[in-house]
Amino acid sequence: MLSVLAVANYRSLRQLVLPLARLTVVTGPNGSGKSSVYRALRLLAETALGGVVGSIAREGGLGSVLWAGPERFSAAVQRGEYPVEPTGRNGPIRLQLGFSGADAGDYSYAIDIGLPQPDGVPTVFVLDPQIKAETVWNGAALRPSSTLASRRNALLQVRGDNGRMQAIERLLPPFASMLAEYSDPYAAPELISLRDQVRSWRFYDHFRTDAQAPARAARLGTRTPVLDHDGADFAAALATIREIGM
Repeated sequence: MLSVLAVANYRSLRQLVLPLARLTVVTGPNGSGKSSVYRALRLLAETALGGVVGSIAREGGLGSVLWAGPERFSAAVQRGEYPVEPTGRNGPIRLQLGFSGADAGDYSYAIDIGLPQPDGVPTVFVLDPQIKAETVWNGAALRPSSTLASRRNALLQVRGDNGRMQAIERLLPPFASMLAEYSDPYAAPELISLRDQVRSWRFYDHFRTDAQAPARAARLGTRTPVLDHDGADFAAALATIREIGM
């Protein structure tokens, strides 16, 4: 189970560290950032599916999803005397997402996404965001001793049997997360375990109930205790839960 969601520079969220429980309800007025929290979770889920860069592109690109306000808040803004307004950026443009597990044996994860650096190689994807860094660690606190896998640009390092971080020979592409791109049950079983955990997340914000909804269409059903995103296996999931309850 997740214990903390962390988001920085995403839409209306400048910097958010949100504690999570078995049931967490987010409330607030319109424009307070509720949808941004939910979208951030969905974006994290795309890392394990290899679609995080594509998801950002469908939202309008990194320039559209980045926090547009100031890098720092003046004392007057913090006191509410002046509104929050966009300003120029001095530091690197980064979108940062992450979560931590609730228990000591749980895995935690963070990803850092930014704009590509020009290298002189012609490409039609010049505005595509790139994954700059990723980290997987054990427990809630990130420490050098708890780091299990670390990615910096194309270089991936995993903790070996000797307890030291070792570089993987194959370089990672800038558009794919290490969760989706690297799969080695011997060198990095933690990545596979975390990837499967994230892939099990479900989001029901687009659950349709109209006459043509997937949940109303005829479908071959097999046992499944978890309802799919679109509800297409609703009847099978309901029957499975009833059998388990018996």
